[in-house]
Amino acid sequence: MSHTQTKFVQNISAHAAARYWQATLARDSRADGSFVLAVRSTHIYCRPSCPARRPLRRNVTFFRTREEAEKHGYRPCLRCRPNEISGPVALVERAAGYLAEPSEEGLRLGALASTLGTTQATLRRAFLRVTGLKPRELAEALRIKRFKAMLRAGKSIADALYETGYGSSSRVYERSNAQLGMTPATYRKGGQGMKIGYTIAKSPVGRVLVAATERGVSAVYLGDAENTMIAELREEYPRAEIAPATDSFQRWVREIVQRIEGQQPRLELPLDLQATAFQRRVWQELQRIPRGRTRTYSEVARSLGKPKAVRAVARACATNPVSIVVPCHRVIREDGTLAGYRWGLSRKEQLLAQERAAGE
Repeated sequence: MSHTQTKFVQNISAHAAARYWQATLARDSRADGSFVLAVRSTHIYCRPSCPARRPLRRNVTFFRTREEAEKHGYRPCLRCRPNEISGPVALVERAAGYLAEPSEEGLRLGALASTLGTTQATLRRAFLRVTGLKPRELAEALRIKRFKAMLRAGKSIADALYETGYGSSSRVYERSNAQLGMTPATYRKGGQGMKIGYTIAKSPVGRVLVAATERGVSAVYLGDAENTMIAELREEYPRAEIAPATDSFQRWVREIVQRIEGQQPRLELPLDLQATAFQRRVWQELQRIPRGRTRTYSEVARSLGKPKAVRAVARACATNPVSIVVPCHRVIREDGTLAGYRWGLSRKEQLLAQERAAGE
């Protein structure tokens, strides 16, 4: 195995690898899309559910995506065709095409399932597994995404309302306020009048972009491509004055990099964020999770006194703009597995591993 491949495999914990192997032995189709197994002796990678004979464990390595497997020289299996989209992922992709169509109420679940040739129960399970959302929640997220894009492009609120299928301004104010963190009129300004400085530093999990105003940190992005991270920042605040930062908040950057390395916080970092009251409550609760420890979405919801708000907690984690400072990587599923992470599950796993190692 090459040095590069060894490094990648080390980002998958022994616990995760054991789960992957059990799913492989069981030919568990529910695990398809979560990872692929690659066989070193044949240089072929497969789905967990592949009907082919199971290889020896010592010949198997795991990758989270087929792209990673192919990057390391593995070819797709001709029996299970892991390079082709199928199963729950394909079903959700097809459904998303229908849900993206402008409509006042959107398609009803029964009608959507019938159109796709499946059952409501199967469709609901596929959505929860692939996206963590119900079909109606994804439809609303797609609508809000279109609405945001139209406002950033300069369309009037009235035109954006009409073209995204909202029947009244009260509905979009009620729903978008929870996801924009501000009123549509404020969001349409695209950060007008804001002065945001950013800097990009190296970290153990790749590049980290830190953006801030004079009042505090506004964004912490993780990634590999600097241009992509800067583009995301400009897309979110198209009318703000965004420029490389001076040395004014370099100590904030050093603090964030040290936290990525698993070290204890040394500075109290000020934040300058647009958020709803509920988002702020969730983010504050996440900041109370000890370094190297985890909480489930259900536990966070209960700590807020809202035990039924598990999905709302998950959405607040997904919309967290300041990773690391608000440690959403410390929130996991009820069964102990890692849930979706904007910056990639391998980074989430590595962050947790570094925090645990630093605390030993």
